[in-house]
Amino acid sequence: MNYLEKYFYNLNIALEAVFANRFRSVLTALGIIFGVAAVIAMLAIGTGARQEILDQMKMVGVNNIIIRPIYAEDDRRDESMEGRFSPGLTLQDVESIQRIVPTVQRVSPEVEMSLYAMKDGIRRPVRAAGVTPDYFEVFSLGLSRGRMFTRQQMEEGSPVAVIGNNIRAIFFGNTDPIGRQIKAGNNWLTVIGVVEDRMVTEDAVRSLGVSEFNNVIYTPVQTMLLRFQDRSVVKIDEIQRTRAGGRGRGGMVIITGGSSNDQEELKYENYHQLDRVVVQVDDSNQLTPTADVVRRMLVRRHNGVEDFEVIIPELLLEQEQRTKDIFNIVLGAIAGISLVVGGIGIMNIMLASVMERTREIGVRLAVGAKKTDVVFQFLSESTFISVAGGIVGIFLGIGLSRGIMHFTDILTIVSLGSVIISFGVAATVGIVFGYMPAKKAAAKDPVTSLRYE
Repeated sequence: MNYLEKYFYNLNIALEAVFANRFRSVLTALGIIFGVAAVIAMLAIGTGARQEILDQMKMVGVNNIIIRPIYAEDDRRDESMEGRFSPGLTLQDVESIQRIVPTVQRVSPEVEMSLYAMKDGIRRPVRAAGVTPDYFEVFSLGLSRGRMFTRQQMEEGSPVAVIGNNIRAIFFGNTDPIGRQIKAGNNWLTVIGVVEDRMVTEDAVRSLGVSEFNNVIYTPVQTMLLRFQDRSVVKIDEIQRTRAGGRGRGGMVIITGGSSNDQEELKYENYHQLDRVVVQVDDSNQLTPTADVVRRMLVRRHNGVEDFEVIIPELLLEQEQRTKDIFNIVLGAIAGISLVVGGIGIMNIMLASVMERTREIGVRLAVGAKKTDVVFQFLSESTFISVAGGIVGIFLGIGLSRGIMHFTDILTIVSLGSVIISFGVAATVGIVFGYMPAKKAAAKDPVTSLRYE
């Protein structure tokens, strides 16, 4: 008998023993079945929870680069800025970033101002923001009703607005605000949409730099620049002050008194057209190189004046990585415990099987079987039970995951990796925990085994 024939002969004996003791084999497999099912279900729940957390983190900007202006009164201003002209942060910068940098997905310019809003005798301080539709995409903001700004409204600077949910509740109550007007500052705006309610805690606002989306009146950025304020426009009084002794648009304007002997008073002005630019990249791994490219490009556009700062949300990136690490550790521990418990069950049942089949082992050894043949037989039995239990456990785990998502609305994601890992570990458990009973069976003395009743 050659090696291959001997292999299949021993395998056939192992399978006959498994099917001859169906009830015991099923009990042995139950530990692996439920272990694999639990692993797949827990991994699906954990992966779904992790995905939801990461999606929420992306809502507040884990893939975003924030560009903020620096002007002369800011302590972060470089002394080299003095006396040098810079156009400041403008819409042209936004267009250049979007057009030139390949890793950029979206660019959202923002112009903000605080003003009073009025409607039917109600007057409240609010925050107005000039934005583009990309702003709502960057921060995953949807509309509960109405529509977004059209291209024509953006280009023409139309007096339209999308309002936050709190603005709607304060000024319009239970009435539909779509098509109605609200006065923001000195301008009447027609409401065309309402932002869906987004709850943001004060801790998130402070630690993560998240905006309070519900208390804002959003208008097209061109509307804000044309109808409210555009700091990049040079005014006649600024020219007159500059002639009186100022340094122009480098960020510093000097206002002098009536005579040259009067003490000069420095007045600093924010000359940037935009208050913030949010650059969204395709992947968080591209944040640092993209930020470096954007910074270099803006320095050239601003004539060598670095009157802006580029901020990468490192706190969010660290939290994202920490979340991934925590879930990996927890899920790995759950998987390991579940399958080890199943493996211990296999070892216990196989040890009991060895004790029950002592006479059978003695007969095989007496008729010429080698110890390796006995080891292979019992190892094949445990491996077969583990693999069969693993297959059943995979289907049970997938069904359990879908049932959890259907009945509890908890997101579960069954990945191919979790299935492969569970099945591979189940087979490995059968081999590892089946080896000790197999070795104990092969170590029995044939004469003593034949006397066993």
